[in-house]
Amino acid sequence: MHFTAFLVMTLIGGMAIAGDQKSRPDLTPEDLDRVARVTAPTTEFAHPENFEQLPAGAATVKKRINQDAFSFSSANLSFEQERDFKLGNALFRKLWVSSPASTEASDGLGPLFNARGCQNCHLKDGRGHPPLTAADDATSMFLRISAPPVTDDDRALLAEGAASVIGDPTYGTQLQDKAVPGVPAEGRMVIDYADVPVTLGDDTVVTLRAPSYSVADLAYGPMADGVMLSPRVTPQMIGLGLLEQIPAEDILAQADPDDVDGDGISGKPNTVLDPVSGAVMLGRFGWKAGAPSIRVQSANAFAGDIGISTPLVNLPHGDCTANEAACLEAPTGEQERLGISEAPDPVLDLVTFYSQNLGVPQRRDVDDPQVLRGKQAFYEAGCISCHTPKFVTSRDAPTKAHQFQLIWPYSDLLLHDMGEGLADHRPEGSADGYEWRTPPLWGIGLTETVSGHTLFLHDGRARNLTEAILWHGGEAQAARDSFANLPQSTRDDLLAFLESL
Repeated sequence: MHFTAFLVMTLIGGMAIAGDQKSRPDLTPEDLDRVARVTAPTTEFAHPENFEQLPAGAATVKKRINQDAFSFSSANLSFEQERDFKLGNALFRKLWVSSPASTEASDGLGPLFNARGCQNCHLKDGRGHPPLTAADDATSMFLRISAPPVTDDDRALLAEGAASVIGDPTYGTQLQDKAVPGVPAEGRMVIDYADVPVTLGDDTVVTLRAPSYSVADLAYGPMADGVMLSPRVTPQMIGLGLLEQIPAEDILAQADPDDVDGDGISGKPNTVLDPVSGAVMLGRFGWKAGAPSIRVQSANAFAGDIGISTPLVNLPHGDCTANEAACLEAPTGEQERLGISEAPDPVLDLVTFYSQNLGVPQRRDVDDPQVLRGKQAFYEAGCISCHTPKFVTSRDAPTKAHQFQLIWPYSDLLLHDMGEGLADHRPEGSADGYEWRTPPLWGIGLTETVSGHTLFLHDGRARNLTEAILWHGGEAQAARDSFANLPQSTRDDLLAFLESL
């Protein structure tokens, strides 16, 4: 058996234990019963549920809704934690410069990169987008790259879980469209859209746009035969620390990779090697759940997106390969007196803390009759089969602000086959080329307020929530068809519910 598949089966094989609420070591028997009752999906839609207006529990942000709605800290941080949050925010907004530079604590950019700082991609801590005009760049969107395994070593790396993908021999695992002076950028992403008309049950016609992706102006020669491209926009940042503290047992309890219950919904975990502990862990973060923790996700982004090394991912030349000599010959920002990497501790610690504690805004209009009708339509369409409404976080979470909170992310954090329409045909770890992690829906109704657009899905192809739903296929086909066949008024109700999240 393929080793990655074995890891999945090992995790799922423990579901008789992991799926049993009694397996949560952080809870007493009384708490287990209480959690089971609280997180059970409701069947009553005349009124809001208790605490529904607080999607992040006591961490919910109750400040005025504006463009900064995703940039406030969790409401229940201590004074000292607020200090660390603000320090992390400063580093998250920091612009790195190329080496050598007089600003010794800020150099090391690139040599190849996609952005000069975290905030450049995660605009206002919200959703990224594809280029909006011909003159716009793709700062908050990039292409993942990988090549088919061609050697025994390649196959061994994948089989042993030591690598989730095999990078292109020349361009690595990500296309960098920017570079420091004297180093050619790798190339640029090209997007072409084709119109796809869809007729709904009431004869309403919605035009979807189907993207195709290619690369142009490659500076270091051709890519490998069979290269696989996967576009990614940056996801919103809110509530990540709470998602990190959902017990793995509760996530695995919903996994059904062989669809044993016959409901058409599988759901499987991505299993990844944690570079911090060296253990195999449940993937939670990224569009394909390829990172086990926010710290790992942040370190990978420093290296791949900005070209900045950290103690966890100490690659001072970022994603440069042996075939990019100009990149490898460029100076780095490593300075022994400051630490072993370009961003030595506590930089990664503080950025991780900031990312873990961006608060989730309070729900709006939870008692509005249209929103309640839309909630019922959402549930009855089967959307909650993947977009799980509620979890209770671990009582043993390392940060008190995250402990034992009832949260409403509307995600199971599992991988699902989303059909041919959304397939990128690029495997990543346990995820195949059709599978994507269920994205959390909390905050989705504030996308335009925060990010200035309503572009959704992993590549921003959907121009509104209706288009995003209509792109669903595979395991979500039945729910998508249910939505498409609803009367216009009920579709509007369901959209009003999503806008309230």
